[in-house]
Formats: sequence, C-alpha cells, structure tokens
Amino acid sequence: MAEEPLFLRSKAIVEPLVDRFFAWPHTLAPVQASMNLAFLQVPMLESYLQSPKVHVAASNNPELRGGYFINIPEERADEVRDLLEGIKRDRADMLRFAEAIAAGQEILRANATGFDLTPLYPKMPAELHGLVELAYDTDNQAQMRFMEPLVYKSSVYAEARQSVQLSLEPGYERPFILSTPRLPSPDVLELAVPFRHAGLEELFKARVSPATLSHLREALELDDVQAVQLAGLLTDRPSGAPDRHIEGGGRIRYFGHACLVMQTPEAAIVTDPFISADSSAGDRYTLDDLPDFIDLVLITHGHQDHIVLETLLQLRGRVGAIVVPRSSRGNLSDPSMALMLRQQGFPVVEVDDFDEVEFPGGKVTATPFLGEHCDLDIRAKSTFWVELADKKVFVGADSSGIDPMLYRRIKGHLGTADIAFLGMECDGAPLTWLYQALLTIPVSKKLSNSRKLSGSNAEQAAAIMTELGAHEAYVYAMGEEPWLGHVMATTYTEDTYQIKQIEEFMTWCKDRNIKAGHLYRQQEWRW
Repeated sequence: MAEEPLFLRSKAIVEPLVDRFFAWPHTLAPVQASMNLAFLQVPMLESYLQSPKVHVAASNNPELRGGYFINIPEERADEVRDLLEGIKRDRADMLRFAEAIAAGQEILRANATGFDLTPLYPKMPAELHGLVELAYDTDNQAQMRFMEPLVYKSSVYAEARQSVQLSLEPGYERPFILSTPRLPSPDVLELAVPFRHAGLEELFKARVSPATLSHLREALELDDVQAVQLAGLLTDRPSGAPDRHIEGGGRIRYFGHACLVMQTPEAAIVTDPFISADSSAGDRYTLDDLPDFIDLVLITHGHQDHIVLETLLQLRGRVGAIVVPRSSRGNLSDPSMALMLRQQGFPVVEVDDFDEVEFPGGKVTATPFLGEHCDLDIRAKSTFWVELADKKVFVGADSSGIDPMLYRRIKGHLGTADIAFLGMECDGAPLTWLYQALLTIPVSKKLSNSRKLSGSNAEQAAAIMTELGAHEAYVYAMGEEPWLGHVMATTYTEDTYQIKQIEEFMTWCKDRNIKAGHLYRQQEWRW
C-alpha cells in the first residue's frame, strides 16, 4: 500500500485548532485571539472545571443551543484542567497582551480628552509599545490602532498553538465550535503542525490527484502509528463526481448556507465555502462535487460561518486566489483576513469597494456590504457582483437593506443583475454573543440585544430587489441545513420569525412575477 496511488477519502474532514479550540478569525488573528483567549476561553474553561455537569447539561439543552458551555464528559475533566494549565503557562504573552489592551483602553478613556495624545504613549503598558498608534476620530473619540503585521511577528502570534485533527465525517452533529475544545480521540489523527504546513496541501490535493502513502507520510512527517491512522483516511478509488465540470454555457450550484459554485467551461468561482463531506447523505452537494481547480474563492465577511477554515484547508493547492475585503487596518473589531490567510499559506487578493478581479471569461466586482455587524466599525465585508457566461449575479451574503439607496447606486454603477442571492437572518444573535471578548467595558443586555447580527427582513429584502431590479431572487438557508449545526447552532420551526419573513418576501416576489426561492440543501441553475 505504501507505493500504491491513493486518494483522500470522500468523507475525510479536518478540524483546524488553536490551543484545541476551533480556528476562526477571532481565535487565529493574534490581537483578537489574545482577547478571546483571556476573556472568553480561559474563563469558560475555569467555569467548566467548577461544574462540569452543569456545562454538559446546558450543552444538551435545546433551549441553550449556541451557548458558551463546554460539552466534554466529566470523566475527562482532568484533560480540560491540563489544557487550562498549559494555556496559562505557554500563552502567558498572549494573556498579558490582552490585559494590556484592556488597560490601554482604560488609559484612553480616562485621559484622552481631545488634547495631544503624545504624553499617553509612555503610559501605555509595555506590551503595547511599538504595536499601536493612538488616534482621534474627527469627533475627538480616541482609539488604539494596532500594527497588525508587526503583531504577527511578535510573541503574541504563536504557530505552536496550531494543530489539526483528521477523521471521517461521523454522521452526527459535532460539538459547537465556539465553546467546546477538541480533545484527543482514538479515531482521530492528531497532527501538531501549523496550518501552512506543506504536507497538508499535499494531503488535500489527494482528493483529486492520487499520492502514495509513503509520500504523504514523508510530507506530513508522520510516525508509524500516525501512518496507520492516515492509511484509514485513504482509498484507491477517486471520489470526484463525474459532472463536477461543465462543457458549455454556465452553471450555478448551491452547496448550502452561503456557498455558491459558479462555473463555465473555462473557470470556477466559489463563494463562502462551507461544504459538507458527507457524500453518503445523497441530499446535498459535497466536496466531491467541486471542480478540480477553483479560480477564485470569494469571502464576504469574517464571521465563523463564512470564512470556514475546515473547508478552506481542504482546498489548499486547488485555488488560484482567495478574494477578501480590505479591513480598516488595525481596528480591534476588524482583523485583516488577508494577513490572516496569507500567514496560513493561501494566495490572497484584497479588494475595496468596486475593485475588479478578472478570471477567464469573466470578472468579479467587489460591492458594498451594509450592516449585520452589530454597528461595529468593521469594514472587512463585501458583497460581490459576478459576471460570467453572459449573466450578472449579485452575491448579497448577509448585507442588509437598511438603506435601499445603496443598491440603487450599485445598479447605477454596474447595471441590472440577472440573479440576486440575499441573506434574511433578520433576528440574529446580539452583540455580546460574538464580540463579548473584544468589549473592554460592560454593556447592558438591553444595549446588546438592540445591536444584532441581522440581515434583511422581508421589507428590506424587497427594497433591495426594487433598487437592483434583479430578475430572480434567492434567499440563502440560514444555518437550516443539518450538517452545519456545529458552527451555526440554530434552530428554526415553520413559525420562527425569520421563516415567516422569508415567506412574506416570497409572496412579494410572486406578486411581481419575480422568480424566487428559499434555498435549502442543494439547487442548480443552468443556461
């Protein structure tokens, strides 16, 4: 078997981890990762160790789905204790950095009154020296701007935190990624390698191009036991779907959530890839249905359900470039996706509004993204306008219709869209659910609940369509697909407000002879 050409099994999955917590921008980008480690993950581990039974019970309570509870059996509490002790010992620089950020913010609140900020630099904690600039906005509100590239070069960014777990799709919902660390398991191959490790690219390319076990073992630097585990993830049969490429015209396939695969015979574009590996389910497109080469991956924003490293890592070596929106360069709530992905070995193109990226036979234009980020000053978010095979496709992601004039201006700049894809999670999670670790002063529940991660309601979606003038409208599933539960942790019924709003929008479209649909699991458009 060592020299036999083999493929990665269809159902192989990877979980990218940092200190055993799931990797996403707020746990991987060093400034935000430090804050999340110090003010969310460490306190959560401490809370679990005080009452493991409470955490496990809460994790299995449907009413508390998506809560910050650790779903690890009490009999493994000693392993959680070891994890906590290791974090406090080995990540001391990160923990001090987070405390320094909180202290620095307090210094600004107490002393930055509109006068010269120069005297405050020596008062800043030593951990921040050379890594931040102090600045006012035009209303004399002071803030720190982080020199992100330098933070990546400092001890705050530790690749030793990174590892991956490789296994086969279990067929049941994995624990919620924002709360439950992944402990070792006999049926999981543990690799203590950084995400940029060349061996991972070799492994995942074996989905489409065979490799020998001996080659992969050498590339991943495996010992004998690990090599045996890896062999269980390989097969002598390719799993690529026979219709994963097209010979003429254009095609769009919906892979679930916000993932679209747009193809011509010459090119393939994928948006927000979050893709199932469970090819046996028979009710969805999976990694097997992707084309062998993807010209561009478009990332709309940095939430954990749109920049999904467990899928992106599986695309290593098969992507021309990942297109990401430009961040505000140093804002605490707005990490640079470009910097983060480049550090992990991905080819990246960073775009501003109305920047264009060409691909064979077409082009992508970055367009503005409105709202959905709890009113925080986050600029690393973009919708996209894709032109291919004589179609214009508006990829709206979670952008809101709170100001319909924006979409009139987009139409004035780019013309009329043939198809619009819209997000209608119109009663999203509150501010503190995703951003609590970055807030250095407490906020009231009332304030937090007033600022939500919400897309368009029916009225706003209708306003978007009115201004865009698009001929067809499709609403993404909002974490409704069952294979997304470990990331989304959402539960809907036919009476849920969001579902009712989608139904209202569908009726609005029908009354105006606009072809429309509420997407779920999979769908295909051909022309």
